[in-house]
Amino acid sequence: MNKKELVEAVADKTEVSQKTTSVTLNAVLETIIEALASGDKVTLVGFGTFESRDRKARQGRNPKTGEPIQIAAGVAPVFTAGKNFREAVRNE
Repeated sequence: MNKKELVEAVADKTEVSQKTTSVTLNAVLETIIEALASGDKVTLVGFGTFESRDRKARQGRNPKTGEPIQIAAGVAPVFTAGKNFREAVRNE
């Protein structure tokens, strides 16, 4: 399912126009991104948690040449599924 299909499905379930649903979805995603960029955590009970985690510098390998390279430390977004989400996926 891509973003367009998600908007269509949500619009059908909520009986709201696709345009309104698209604007709302974009606002939700932007808000989550802004929260993570500022170091906050976003928890949606039953669905999951979005957060930023620090990654240490590490040794990697260039896939073309096989040469070792140094990968810099950084911050990565992480999603952890909530209990209800995990159970729903496992049971289907």
